[in-house]
Amino acid sequence: MHRARQHAATQTRERRHRLAHEAARLMAEGGIRDYHQAKLKAAARLDIHDDASLPRNAEIEDALRQYQRLFAGADHGTQLRQRREAALRAMDFLHAFAPRLCGPVLDGTADTNSPVQVQVHSDDADAVQRFLEEHGIPAESRMRRLRLDRERNLDVPVWVFSAEDLTFDIAVLPYDALRQPPLSAIDEKPMRRASQAQLRDLLSQDEIDSYLGGT
Repeated sequence: MHRARQHAATQTRERRHRLAHEAARLMAEGGIRDYHQAKLKAAARLDIHDDASLPRNAEIEDALRQYQRLFAGADHGTQLRQRREAALRAMDFLHAFAPRLCGPVLDGTADTNSPVQVQVHSDDADAVQRFLEEHGIPAESRMRRLRLDRERNLDVPVWVFSAEDLTFDIAVLPYDALRQPPLSAIDEKPMRRASQAQLRDLLSQDEIDSYLGGT
């Protein structure tokens, strides 16, 4: 009986691993941005239907990083650095709103379809719209639901515009969210974010890693 349970657990782990890597491949090659959608599509492709075998989002994120290292190589690193540099210029532009970089450009899983996601902070929900209009930047308005904590959700305005051949996604949060980031949709922990100073440090580290990798 013990051996049978061990065998079943091993099979479940193997299926989770296969599903995580198939979901990562679908995200990398198919431009799927939603982890849940990628997970279900991978399960259908591999004909795996037991819930215990479904990987967590964080497992898919790890598999996605591995996939990009193996198959994208130097091109991925170059594209990621370009996006991070563009993000820093956008944050310098929006510095009055305490910008924070988040999402795939920060965590390193960005691909050619990934927008540069920045969260800004203001208790005047229209201030960012006025700022963009004053600078002649046409932006599309959207709404996004974020989880502030386990009990509270918040619908926030999002402004999407194009610059430098990239898409920028600017979410406007209340100033209180500067101290308490919303929860990540990947692991439900406080979202990882970077200030301008932290992003500059990250870019410096990227440059050092690139130099050491090329020597």
